[in-house]
Amino acid sequence: MTTADNNGASPLGVEIGALQGGSAELGQYAGQAVLIVNVASKCGLTPQYAGLERLHERYAGRGFTVLGVPCNQFMGQEPGSAEEIAEFCSATYGVTFPMTEKIEVNGEGRHELYERLAGFADAEGHSGDIRWNFEKFLVGRDGTVVARFSPQTGPEAAELVAAVEAQLA
Repeated sequence: MTTADNNGASPLGVEIGALQGGSAELGQYAGQAVLIVNVASKCGLTPQYAGLERLHERYAGRGFTVLGVPCNQFMGQEPGSAEEIAEFCSATYGVTFPMTEKIEVNGEGRHELYERLAGFADAEGHSGDIRWNFEKFLVGRDGTVVARFSPQTGPEAAELVAAVEAQLA
């Protein structure tokens, strides 16, 4: 499924709050490539924050950003307040990429952002519900979802880096 299958609605057209209040203004990323990742501070995959930050730093000057989306739906692995999440990410991993408010990515309370992402299939054909923390969606410069990566795919995995570079070419 592409975003065209979802009424042509770009995930960047969604309204969502920023982690520490106000709007995350996703529209500001129009014309850029964005890697949207549901994140958690107390997960076995949490060390991926370091790779996400390196990826963000490496390509930020070329029109790319990582967007962290905290979620507490997987075994309560993101229980903190906005302030606690921000402090953890900054102090532990030096995160500088933007973060949204904590949302639900599955179920009846699924945020519209993930309504627009979840139908896109990854290379193995998985679409639908988010499987775990650190599932990744790459949105191209044109605002469409171009790739989905499993939680176990690291931020600096060859296939993910190649997909990002293809969007920046």
